[in-house]
Amino acid sequence: QMQLVESGGGLVQPGGSLRLSCAASGSVFSIYAMGWYRQAPGKQRELVATITRSGITDYADSVKGRFTMSRDNAKNTVYLQMNSLKPEDTAVYYCNVPPVTKKTTWGQGTQVTVSS
Repeated sequence: QMQLVESGGGLVQPGGSLRLSCAASGSVFSIYAMGWYRQAPGKQRELVATITRSGITDYADSVKGRFTMSRDNAKNTVYLQMNSLKPEDTAVYYCNVPPVTKKTTWGQGTQVTVSS
């Protein structure tokens, strides 16, 4: 089973940028599609972006044009470049292998707070 460790979150002002990283270990990373998810306080976890093993990306409408997901299979890492951040982007961000279920195991996530 793959272990996932997210990092790169922090406090940023509206309009700012952050780059999240997700390092994977324990499995053959390159064969998997990957996804970034987020969970805001009091809300359900939602899918933000996905990337296929060949690098094709897809995004939620709420982040399209602002977020860019990428992967480096040599480093077993996926990234989420977040630009033009808004207060509504505030959440804990997680990576995982889609699709997820109620039995999916999650890492600790990384907190992103967008506030002035």
